[in-house]
Amino acid sequence: MKIILDAMGGDYAPQAPVMGALRAAKDFGAQITLVGKGEEILEVLRQQGIEDIPQGIEIVNAEEVVDMHDDPANVIRKKKNSSMVIGLKMLSEDQGDAFISAGSTGALLSGATLIVKRVKGIRRAAMGPAMPNKAGGKTVILDCGANAECTPEFLLQFGMVGALYAKKYLGVENPKVGLLNIGTEDTKGTSLQKEAYALLQDASDKGILNFTGNVEARDVPLGAVDVVVCDGFSGNVLLKSIEGTAMFMGSLISKMFKKNIFSKLAAALVMKDIKAFKKLLDYREIGGTQFLGIRKPVIKAHGASDDTAFRNAVKQAMDAARSDISEELEQALKALAVKENEND
Repeated sequence: MKIILDAMGGDYAPQAPVMGALRAAKDFGAQITLVGKGEEILEVLRQQGIEDIPQGIEIVNAEEVVDMHDDPANVIRKKKNSSMVIGLKMLSEDQGDAFISAGSTGALLSGATLIVKRVKGIRRAAMGPAMPNKAGGKTVILDCGANAECTPEFLLQFGMVGALYAKKYLGVENPKVGLLNIGTEDTKGTSLQKEAYALLQDASDKGILNFTGNVEARDVPLGAVDVVVCDGFSGNVLLKSIEGTAMFMGSLISKMFKKNIFSKLAAALVMKDIKAFKKLLDYREIGGTQFLGIRKPVIKAHGASDDTAFRNAVKQAMDAARSDISEELEQALKALAVKENEND
């Protein structure tokens, strides 16, 4: 399996992407193509005492870099020789199984949409991170930031995409899909939520997905549903609120165990569990977020990714390529269209 990695994306590029790629090639047996300024990539290797390109690694030169100030809509036209654009073109031409970048989210989404293309029938690609929940599983939240403004039809498709992703990637046989709202009653929310509720319920009645109704934000971390459907603005607020709460609780626990000698002794007894808790919510362990609805896997890594995060992003990309949902998603959209025509 070949993974294409943008070596110039992220706060610590090219050091972090290159070192992460070396670790992933060794740990997972991945074939990794590093796309970026060749001389800078080689210099990172030389700094590690590596004179020859390691087995499993290849370099494709790209002299331009997409930065956070670039207009996402113009990146493809103005920076054709950038590591991001070249990497996406390689993916679209089947020169790799997945693409990873920690660069600009907007530019990556725009490039993925225009170069790799959406699955036929999909109106908008969505970002769908899988967050750990109290029930012991994971909850897919989509959209979490790619589409701030949505139509009810977008939310219906997010539900379909999320359900297939949870089934194939997370192994949930019949994923429960909920619509993020301010209450569980079907009369709650703005016109967007009310209309989306009707569409999701109709799709559920037709056997397309398992819609269980509205879900409140407080119930998401508890594992009330497997997939949470929302517009990108609300989803991003939800995601960051969960992350912030986890960080706050973590800091409180840390302070509690540092109170006195007795609490420090208690901490020593549960240190293994504390580390496991931190690891569960560490973005570096997750790797990144996949753009769901794109024909081939495109992974957005965190801008502050270090080599550990890139290593795990490669693992995530490999898993995503193995459990690709593109064909099944296209078939599900066709099935929905047929059933809608039958009822007309």
